[in-house]
Amino acid sequence: MVTLDVRPQLLDALSALRDRVASVRLPLPLPGAPRARQTRAELLAQLDDYLVPRLKAPEAPLLAVVGGSTGAGKSTLVNSLVGRQVSEAGVLRPTTRTPVLVCHPDDHHWFAGMRVLPDLMRIWAPQGEEDALPPPQRHRPHGHTHATRELRIETVATLPRGLAVLDAPDIDSLVVDNRTLAAELICAADVWVMVTTASRYADAIPWHLLRTAKQYKASLVIVLDRVPHQVLAEVSRQYGALLTRAGLGDVPRFTVPELPESAGGGGLLPASAVAPLFAWLAHHAQDPAARQYAVGRTALGALDSLGRRMPELASAVAAQHAAAVRLTSSVEDAYKREGKRVRSRLDSGAVLAGDALTRWRGYPLDTTADELLDSLAESLSALLQCAVAAADERIAEAWRHEPAAGAVPQTAPDREAAERISMAVRRWRRVLEELAEEEVAKLDKQPAPDPDAVAALLVAALLGGKRARPAGEKLAERIGVQAAVRLRDRGGELVDDHLDQVLRAERDRRLAPLEALEVTPEPQAELIAALSVLQKER
Repeated sequence: MVTLDVRPQLLDALSALRDRVASVRLPLPLPGAPRARQTRAELLAQLDDYLVPRLKAPEAPLLAVVGGSTGAGKSTLVNSLVGRQVSEAGVLRPTTRTPVLVCHPDDHHWFAGMRVLPDLMRIWAPQGEEDALPPPQRHRPHGHTHATRELRIETVATLPRGLAVLDAPDIDSLVVDNRTLAAELICAADVWVMVTTASRYADAIPWHLLRTAKQYKASLVIVLDRVPHQVLAEVSRQYGALLTRAGLGDVPRFTVPELPESAGGGGLLPASAVAPLFAWLAHHAQDPAARQYAVGRTALGALDSLGRRMPELASAVAAQHAAAVRLTSSVEDAYKREGKRVRSRLDSGAVLAGDALTRWRGYPLDTTADELLDSLAESLSALLQCAVAAADERIAEAWRHEPAAGAVPQTAPDREAAERISMAVRRWRRVLEELAEEEVAKLDKQPAPDPDAVAALLVAALLGGKRARPAGEKLAERIGVQAAVRLRDRGGELVDDHLDQVLRAERDRRLAPLEALEVTPEPQAELIAALSVLQKER
């Protein structure tokens, strides 16, 4: 006997697992990401639409979802099972766009609210209305003011209490939303009723669904519909052989012959044509042992499947984080390397070159302190701009080999970087000028040295490397050895801080689009931990 354990601890563990799945983000276009996103969507659908509501309300009616390919006759089959046209059928395909759920009037309350399929807005005919397909009334479950997808609810007294039948859209619909909704609805079923035809029973899509049902150990029923009398025995034998080879030979199978009512979609099949299927569904809805087996098999099969699918999802999350780390490391390594190169070039006197070198050689006879400071600042800005450009080129080259980089917004060449760097250098220059003014103010020397001249010599000494050794000597002559050493030590710290700040700010700008994707390592551990708790509670 298959039994369900519905202890509160199990429900808590299952709800926690559901929250962990919902928090998963897979934004990077890795090879396995599409499949992982589909797995996440399937898990959420199965948890929200079936497992959690079923375990919370094991006494709720048995839900049989009728699914299949376009033109398989699902709607005609449902209409015939309930003895009334409740689901629109026709020759134009795809026909079933709004899924239709049919239940006994006494079971209406089980499906009117948000217990199952909470994302679908409810529409139904007024109670007691017996005309075919009456004008619907709509009801949005509380809190779902923006729902656009609908679930039509019909109540029919001819269905036994405890049984609900849902006519799903085509699993191979040309409309993507229909295919997605069909998959979600099937995941909400206690019993999967798969409908195929004599001409399409070997198609790939129905077989994929059958294998999925087997994989999940779901309670499954197969209907071979619209079989011509002349080939009924042969088609049934061939299909049975295929099912046996696929390990599905023991699945209950019902054959419905092709009848005049099968064509056009306007009529109901004779009650005798669907009586065996109706009897099977009614028995499993009303007999306690049969019902417990059908519900328990599907629920426990879904729970068992979590042990396989959750680690797969966790692995995909880990792959996302590993790719994000590689992308991040490429950025950090590029800027780290350029930072070292900038310091090396400073030591070699690269800033004191070109116009800056000319100004330095002409100071103080042909060049003022301000002119020297301007040229040194421009030279430092140019050095930093080249470093940033080189880092960006290195990043672009590394990211070209990373598929995950496709999810990171690619920005055009940053024309504002030069202005940002120049502005930062000007601020740093002003800090050094203030530092020189403060040091001059401390001196007990008359006449006091010109603060601008002290600042110019300080900046030349800090940025000029070996070429600017005379600048340090002249600075010591102006303000004394101790003050010069103190000023250069403090200025050197400011240079280091400034270089770090500029390069770090540019690096962070390159990392910001990647960080906005929020690819973190925590979801992987949380998924595994939540699965471990669930398995322990089971």
